[in-house]
Amino acid sequence: MAAFARGGARPPIVLSNGEADVLYALALKWRQRHPLSARLLLDELERARTVPEGQLPRDAVTMNSHVVFVDHASGAEHSVQLVYPAAADMARQRVSVLTPIGAALIGMRPGREIDWPDRLGGRRKLRIVAVVQPRPQERAA
Repeated sequence: MAAFARGGARPPIVLSNGEADVLYALALKWRQRHPLSARLLLDELERARTVPEGQLPRDAVTMNSHVVFVDHASGAEHSVQLVYPAAADMARQRVSVLTPIGAALIGMRPGREIDWPDRLGGRRKLRIVAVVQPRPQERAA
């Protein structure tokens, strides 16, 4: 499935060292229960540029970021918050990083696009429109 995610050139992504470590451990822990999403997240972590927290660009998607993106397949604009699995809640637009869309968003920046598999085996092209960093209380969660 990783080859499918690599179907097109993927844009550069950037993560903080600490967050990358936490996400790597999470993906390893969940790879039996959610093999596709865990593999997609591990692939993204392997190609990510990691930096100290203080050097992370303010517009990079991090955990608990609010992200606005366009799905080119439907033309629809979506606004979600990227969260850990326990906080996922589609009714509140909270998307787990252990979903295909969540793995696609991590580390992205506005203006960048990525081709990504969906849950049904199709392909989606997503374009990041805006990233709003989490409030301090969300960041700590």
